[in-house]
Amino acid sequence: MATTKNLQSYELMMIFTPVLAEEEFKNAQKKVTDFIKENGGDMVNSNPWGLRSLAYPIAKKTTGLYWVAEYKAPADANAKLEIQMNRDENIMRHMITRLDKYAVEYNAKKRNKNTAEPKNENAAVAAN
Repeated sequence: MATTKNLQSYELMMIFTPVLAEEEFKNAQKKVTDFIKENGGDMVNSNPWGLRSLAYPIAKKTTGLYWVAEYKAPADANAKLEIQMNRDENIMRHMITRLDKYAVEYNAKKRNKNTAEPKNENAAVAAN
């Protein structure tokens, strides 16, 4: 595995075809997760959103299975991942976004649901 100094933070959003069964959807997620780990990356968070309506039809489909993953990986791993995703017929769309330190902090707070706590602390201070 690469050192953490060489790893960048990324967020991956994928839309899988809606005809996948639950087990196939989980296997597809595991396949991507394993690929990231094999190429020196590390998964931070995985969030399957499930079946959602699409903003516009893709290949005559109006729904898709959404999955969002946050991971750290070397920059060259994304090019390999991109090739794998383009080859997979079950993936209708995908988008990789590089996260800066503020986005990483925001995602961590959102996951831990700490965004409401500072408001409560300020309210307690104001009440005293």
